[in-house]
Amino acid sequence: MAKRGPLVGLDIGTTKVCVIIAEPDEDGEVHITGVGTSSSLGVRKGVVVDLDATTRAIEEAVDKAERMAGIKAAAALVAVSGEHIASQNSRGVVAVSRSDREIAETDVSRVVEAARMAAIPGSDREIIHLLPRDFLVDGQDGVRNPVGMYGMRLEVEAHIVTGASTLLANLLKCIQRAGLEVDDLVLEPLASGEAVLTQAERDLGVVLVDIGGGTTSIGVFSGGSLCHATVLPVGGNHVTNDVAVGLRTPIAEAEKLKIRHGCARASMAAEGELIEVFHIGTREPRILPRRVLGEIIEPRIDEICGMIKAQIKRSGYAQMVPAGVVATGGGALLQGLAEAASEKLDIPARVGTPDATGSMADSVGSPVYATGVGLVLHAARQRGPGRMIKATNGDGHMFGKLRHWFREFAHGG
Repeated sequence: MAKRGPLVGLDIGTTKVCVIIAEPDEDGEVHITGVGTSSSLGVRKGVVVDLDATTRAIEEAVDKAERMAGIKAAAALVAVSGEHIASQNSRGVVAVSRSDREIAETDVSRVVEAARMAAIPGSDREIIHLLPRDFLVDGQDGVRNPVGMYGMRLEVEAHIVTGASTLLANLLKCIQRAGLEVDDLVLEPLASGEAVLTQAERDLGVVLVDIGGGTTSIGVFSGGSLCHATVLPVGGNHVTNDVAVGLRTPIAEAEKLKIRHGCARASMAAEGELIEVFHIGTREPRILPRRVLGEIIEPRIDEICGMIKAQIKRSGYAQMVPAGVVATGGGALLQGLAEAASEKLDIPARVGTPDATGSMADSVGSPVYATGVGLVLHAARQRGPGRMIKATNGDGHMFGKLRHWFREFAHGG
């Protein structure tokens, strides 16, 4: 990643493409200077299904952000999501190489590589992240940075996130066609967590739930780091579709009703509250109790919460997340979502909003922008001294095969 220049985050979602441009100051504070969004018409459930439409959406969002910031964006950190994302824990063990038994950075690189080799994905998958969670020196755990310590045996417990190579390649091809280079790929809940989670929550144990239009990304954090991640193929669009079918109204009208009057529990609608609903093919609105809308939305929210609960249980960390759930993304704007999630999951829940600084900070103070803001915060941290340790292949990149394909694509026209 470039050490200088603007920080650029690119979030390509099912309903929108968001670009955030920021500048770090001398103290490392990140100041947002540009924001650009566009409708995402070429992505379904977090995966590119139309190259041209996705490319145009990226170009539009980038142009808006560049105009606002007065800066040209050359490269970006890109959020990745989609049902193809998978994660697993792995372990690596090596003998300390130096004769005086002092652990060097080369030993750390070797043990991380050993963890990668222990869980090497198939040829159809690409490693997006290899995140060391804990180092052990001669059996002593809890070591965050073993460099300089003495020992004979070095171990690492790591978390590995992978994605389907071809689907990632399609995503990166769109970005390249839009005129941007890709600095790195960042898992969506990892990016969103940068913007809405506190360090205390990460250390204690917390579940980050990013509810987008077509997907819901889940990240379980414990002991300060990510330990489980998955992406569910459901999101806010499913709620909208339920409203459209249930009230026999166009999708666009259903989306407006969900945003303006929707609630996660029908009981949250006050007695006597009324809403106007335009049916398909008619111009005259029909007056209905707001509770009817809540009765349509509630079952879908319960279903999504049930799926989240199953994933938390599957992760093996269900008893290790006392900080509860932090919900973010556009779906978190639904009235009463946190209360409904807390009730269904039996743990505390809150809505996570980015805490940003800079001239455009007010423009991104919504859960909708959590991933974009998190990307630039992640980029700033990567430039700092505590860079994330990565396993690389011979090409020197986590996604070397993809970069190789892009080089061939560029030279081949």
